[in-house]
Amino acid sequence: MPRPNDLAWIKPVILAGCFLAPQSATAAPVLEGTRMGWAWTLPFLGILLSIALVPQLRPALWHRHYGTIACGWALATMLPLAAVFGFSSALAALVHAVLGEYLSFIVLLFSLYVVSGGILVTGSLRGTPLGNTALLAVGTALASLVGTTGAAMILVRPLIRANAGRARNAHVIVFFIMLVANIGGALSPLGDPPLFVGYLHGVSFFWPLRHLWLQTMIVACLVLAVFFAVDQWHFRRIAGSTPKRTRTSIRIRGWPNVAFIGLIIAAILLSARWDPKLALDVYGTSLALQNVLRDGALVLIAIASLRLTPDEHRAANGFTFAPIREVAVLFAGIFVAVIPVTAMLQAGRDGSFAPLLQAVTAGDGTPHEAAYFWLTGALSAFLDNAPTYLVFFELAGGEADALMGPLAGTLAAISMGAVYMGALSYVGNAPNLMVRAIAEERGVRMPGFLGYSLYACCVLIPLFLLLTLLPIPPLLKLT
Repeated sequence: MPRPNDLAWIKPVILAGCFLAPQSATAAPVLEGTRMGWAWTLPFLGILLSIALVPQLRPALWHRHYGTIACGWALATMLPLAAVFGFSSALAALVHAVLGEYLSFIVLLFSLYVVSGGILVTGSLRGTPLGNTALLAVGTALASLVGTTGAAMILVRPLIRANAGRARNAHVIVFFIMLVANIGGALSPLGDPPLFVGYLHGVSFFWPLRHLWLQTMIVACLVLAVFFAVDQWHFRRIAGSTPKRTRTSIRIRGWPNVAFIGLIIAAILLSARWDPKLALDVYGTSLALQNVLRDGALVLIAIASLRLTPDEHRAANGFTFAPIREVAVLFAGIFVAVIPVTAMLQAGRDGSFAPLLQAVTAGDGTPHEAAYFWLTGALSAFLDNAPTYLVFFELAGGEADALMGPLAGTLAAISMGAVYMGALSYVGNAPNLMVRAIAEERGVRMPGFLGYSLYACCVLIPLFLLLTLLPIPPLLKLT
């Protein structure tokens, strides 16, 4: 079992570094991405390879020391940064990564995980191909309303229970990750973090729904069709060994948690609409008052859910804090290790990623929409997809009015790449790792990092190629 105190000593170190460091209203020193070569990506590649290989090669070592491994790669990032760019620049980058990006990210995940863990769905959910496909379709639609994390956390446990009697059920969870934890979130800023970033930068709330519904419907329906065929094949092989269940009516318990999800959504929307122009500067990282209050409200909602939900509901769901703990620790390491990679991307055409970034502009200077789609998606599959979205959003001009108007195809390509291709790896979107951890905790033999990516690529890449070639007028033709 994971050790909860594996990284406990890091918290006081980070807090001490943040609040004992010199505070100033002037801009803190920043990392110069133009001075970074490809060697700076090695810690990030190292933590990805660790997540991919160590659980398969040394599972006992991983479950006991994954926190230490993540911490080691974080140190392998920060110590060279401090040596080359100076302590102040490295500290400013760390503070921004922890307080400016990671904190809100993990608070939202934690609140959704806790609240959804108190919603108990009971009744005769049978893991038949038709039943599974229907549940995945419902989750895909729900993802744009309550977010990919919320939808995934609400439905993953009922889905696992429905398929508990099947000898082979990992593929059900793999397709669940593709659809509910990623593709389904493409139609609103609530659905997936990249679209929320676009909303904060001026993109209309309903723009994704109006302009991406057709592409999302095509991809989702095709993935559902592939899933039904695959699940039907597996089901026929083990049909004789599937236990019959007594038919009972489906019931939802823990209704206060449904209201809490509504409060989480309201807090997110309010923080995006209300700007009192007040902020706390922590060594160059600006913490807006509305964002601090939002995160505080999310923590209070999670605490209220824990206190008001009967223990038997969470026990029936098999709720523990182990999955969110693992996700929190691993993404803490990822957010730190990705600091140099983000700086290199932000250097634009003056950085090491210049050859890739130049590919998004055609010879006549117009945006190459297919390149925006594939490059945004490829990087989102292995980096945090919200910052990747923002990098390409800025590269395309950063003006929301222009991107919703004459450059609407470019914005659509960036949005679809960031959301859809987050499904290509366990680290492409936060719910992916969380769903995997919950499934493994409930006894599902999930594929490893490379196995999942290979499976997802075999299913999704042909569909993305089809989407690239489809003549979808008038907004988006990615060729």
